[in-house]
Amino acid sequence: MTATNIIDGKAFAEGLRKDIAGHVARLKAEHRLVPGLSVVLVGDDPASHVYVRNKGKATLEAGMKSEEFRLPASATQAEVLARVEALNNDPTVHGILVQLPLPKQVDSAAIINAIDPDKDVDGFHVVNVGRLNTGQPSMVPCTPLGCLLMLKHHLGNLAGKRAVVVGRSNIVGKPMAALLLGESCTVTIAHSRTADLPGEVRRADIVIAAVGKAEMVRGDWIKPGATVIDVGINRIERDGKAKLVGDVAFDEAVKVAGLITPVPGGVGPMTIACLLRNTVTAACRIKGIPDPQ
Repeated sequence: MTATNIIDGKAFAEGLRKDIAGHVARLKAEHRLVPGLSVVLVGDDPASHVYVRNKGKATLEAGMKSEEFRLPASATQAEVLARVEALNNDPTVHGILVQLPLPKQVDSAAIINAIDPDKDVDGFHVVNVGRLNTGQPSMVPCTPLGCLLMLKHHLGNLAGKRAVVVGRSNIVGKPMAALLLGESCTVTIAHSRTADLPGEVRRADIVIAAVGKAEMVRGDWIKPGATVIDVGINRIERDGKAKLVGDVAFDEAVKVAGLITPVPGGVGPMTIACLLRNTVTAACRIKGIPDPQ
């Protein structure tokens, strides 16, 4: 393994967060604008609590306003909707995030679509999905946005490149394809039922693996010199120990790829950084001032 072809997502995210903090400082000084992010957490899911805590810490470190609203696991859909509506109407809140998953008695789609689209920093609202897919300014889901920022940083102009997105989720696969189309790539969306999936992947200059299956994409699927972005995070047991691996067989693919993200330390750190970026973008759009990013 050579370190020269590994994309360090952690370092890239740290640089992005530092830039965001600088943008926030200028917004405060020049416009008296403090971007505000509010997170709604329903229930007691341990992983969700960790995610929310990390998001709050990062928001404060960037100089932004951070709020967290906790509701019990027994909360009704009406109670969650009431909290979202209150945040929609709060002028100091520019970004709203409802932490998923929600308890079974709460309809996630109804909650997401109750968020003001201009404050939907997750980019999941149907209005933002429509804006993204028709080339209009939109809030973009954080993980695909992070992937695109890394690709553009390392490859420059993406126009004309052949890209394969393995995975068709609403959270990563579909918006990732839309973003790549927006950069004039030739895009194929593939998935576990694609006929000759290895052959589809071998044609790609850019491979985005977001299928949710541990080490599904093998090294001999990768075109020599291709850029591989591994979005997967899978916990497996190997040699009697728990280990995090991606959707790509890293030890195989790293020998072939021109550039590749590791798991952990690749795409993961970019998600929170892009959430902060989206909050700044939302604040600027709501206030009608230029986005410094």
